[in-house]
Amino acid sequence: MEEIVEIGEEPTRMPEMVRICDEKDLPKEGNVCEMADGNLCVARIGGRISVIGNHCPHSGGPLGQGMVEDGKVVCPLHGWAFDVGTGATDEDEDLRVRVFESDVRDGALFVRPPERPS
Repeated sequence: MEEIVEIGEEPTRMPEMVRICDEKDLPKEGNVCEMADGNLCVARIGGRISVIGNHCPHSGGPLGQGMVEDGKVVCPLHGWAFDVGTGATDEDEDLRVRVFESDVRDGALFVRPPERPS
C-alpha cells in the first residue's frame, strides 16, 4: 500500500542522537544524576540507563538530585515519584516528565533531543 503525501508536505526527520557523557560517568545502580547542564536526569534502574527531563513538572525540582525508590525517580522537593519509562506520576495523571530515547554504546551515553517546532 502506498503512502499518500500531500503536495507541499515535507517528511519529518527525527533529530540525530547526541553524545552526553562517557559510560564511566553514568550513575551506579539505584542512583540518579544531572547531566547536560542540569537539563537531563539520568537514572540506572534494574541495570538499565533511562533519561528523563530534569525538572519536576509539579514544582520544578531537580529530579537528578533526587533518589530512586520502587523503580521510580523521586523529586527531592515534594517526593513525587516518576516512572522513567512513561514519565507518569501517581500524584497527577495530567503531569508527566519528558522521557528521552537513549542508548549506551561505544563507551558513551547518547540521547535523542526533542524535535524543534517548525
